[in-house]
Parts: sequence; structure tokens; C-alpha cells
Amino acid sequence: MSIQHSFHFIFTRLVLLPFIFFPLQQTAIAADTLEKSGDALLLLLPAIAYGSTFYANDAKGRTQFYKAAATNLIITQGLKYATNKERPNKEDNLSFPSGHSSVTFQAASFIHKRYGTKYALPAYMAATLVGYSRVKADKHYTEDVLAGAALGIMSSFYFTKPYKSFTLKPIVDKDTYGLSISKQW
Repeated sequence: MSIQHSFHFIFTRLVLLPFIFFPLQQTAIAADTLEKSGDALLLLLPAIAYGSTFYANDAKGRTQFYKAAATNLIITQGLKYATNKERPNKEDNLSFPSGHSSVTFQAASFIHKRYGTKYALPAYMAATLVGYSRVKADKHYTEDVLAGAALGIMSSFYFTKPYKSFTLKPIVDKDTYGLSISKQW
């Protein structure tokens, strides 16, 4: 079974399919279900990203995942205590940034950077659902979720290298514009 097929199977059968057939209504029950779904995806997305390194027999990817995840968690938790921003529901002062968003977007962007966009699209969709669930549950403001997503993405993009593939990067400098093509062996 290819990596592409595994990601496709996991996300379409286990993660996204229930949301297609389950109408999210504006009721307390639906909001509670949405929040619980977001909480479940908080665990599932990093597990899939981390598990993909075992499936691909990718020890370097595992190390990169550890670095990105640890950096992301340290910065996210540090900012929560440094900013001391109150949550919309007044529960505590740990609203900024959203930890759920930073963790799930870190996992999605790890898959993206390491294994490619086609594998990451379902993960980004699920991470976006997590962010949405946090706002709808009144746990975060939209800017908290966006900041968490940005932290997660930046941590993975900083530490993660593509897995045995070509990389195409734009180059923009004072007097230079172009593309850089590289391949990791």
C-alpha cells in the first residue's frame, strides 16, 4: 500500500467521511459534537503524521517531527503564559495562541513538507476543522486560531525537509527572481 493510498484511506474513511454525512447544526448537541471532534483530531493528526514516518521507514522524518513538535509546543505554551489573554468563555487566560490549532497545523504541515501537498490536503482540512471547532466552542477568538496555525506551520516548515523528492522553491532577492530545483537522495 502506497503512502498516498494510506493517507487517502485514513482521512476519507475515518476522518472526513463522518463529517460529510453528519450535518453540523447550530444546537448545543452539535456544538458539543463539533468540539469533541476537534479534540479527537488534536490527537489523531499528530499520530498520523508521526505514524507516517514509521510507515515510510523514515527515521530522519521522525527526528524532524520531534524537533518541529517540541519547538511548536514550547513557543505556543510560552506565548499563552506571556500574553495572558482571556478566553471568550472567560474560562482562563490562556487563549492566545490556540494550542489545538498549533498542534494540528504542525502535523498537517509536516505531512505537507515531508511527503507532499497531495498527502497534506486532507490533513489541512482536518486542522481547519479543529480551528473552527475552537472558535465555535467559544474557547478562542479567530486571531488565536490563526496565530496557532501560523506557529504550527512555521515550526514544521523550519525543521522539515522533503522526503526523497524534488523541491521547487521560488527565489526572490533584491535583483534576482527565479526558481530553485533540488532533489534529496
